[in-house]
Order: sequence, then C-alpha cells, then structure tokens
Amino acid sequence: MPSSGNEGATPHINVTPLIDVLLVLLIIFMVITPMKPSRFEAKVPAEPKPEQQQANVKPNPLTLVVALNRETGGITLNNEAFGNITDTEPLSNRLKAIFQDRTNNGVFREGTNEVEKTIFIKSPKSMRYGDVVKVIDAAKVAGASPIGLQIDDLAN
Repeated sequence: MPSSGNEGATPHINVTPLIDVLLVLLIIFMVITPMKPSRFEAKVPAEPKPEQQQANVKPNPLTLVVALNRETGGITLNNEAFGNITDTEPLSNRLKAIFQDRTNNGVFREGTNEVEKTIFIKSPKSMRYGDVVKVIDAAKVAGASPIGLQIDDLAN
C-alpha cells in the first residue's frame, strides 16, 4: 500500500470543449451586435456663407411652428392655440387635418415628390424635457417628418 498521495492518478481537465463553446458564443455576439438599433440621426445646419447672410430670405408659407409656453403650459401652432401640454390631442388632430389637406392638394416639399410634413417645435430651455417629448410624440402620431427643434435664449 502506498503511504503517500503522490502515486495516485492526477485529474486532467479537457478544456477543448470549453473553448469550442466560448468561440461559438463569441461568434453569436459578433453577429448580434451590429443588428441592434443604436443610431440617432441629427442633421446640423452648416454655417451660412457671408453672401447668404445678406440675402433677403422669405419665410416658407408652409412652415409649421409649434411653440410651447412654460408659464401657461399652452401649445400654439403658428400662433393659434391648440390645447396644452397635458392634452396634446387637439394639436395632433389639427396636424393630421393639415397633412391630409396637403396630401389631397398635392403640396410637396421643394425639389421632391414627398408631401410637406416638416414641423419645428419651439421651446424655451427651461421647459421640462418630458413636456417637450409629449409634443414631439403628438407630432409623430400626426405623421410629421422631419421634426426640427428650436430653443429660445441661445445666448444664455
């Protein structure tokens, strides 16, 4: 009988199957990673050229500006009151009607064959983020695209 434990069989772990499993998992994660949507496209306007700054630019009559008032919580569409921040349904219904009218009359974006559905949302910097998002959601439900954001008090 052996008195020491040195002469017994020593266990060996076969790591080949473990490495195979790890490589399969690595390949799966490499394939899945590009598929998840993680892109938010923001278009930033370029600096105007000096000759463009002096030119008289006429406002587009089709422009839709949704303004938010922090004090009253009111929403205006081109200076016409349409509900408030807690109830954006009147704004959404009015935008749907405008877009339907533009579709019926064939009012297209300049240089394209897409119906003009551009909206600008004007909000003060001090406005709560959630309130602005509610208005953006109402505009998206109505079918607005693209949606531009304007903020007051850019110098502050």
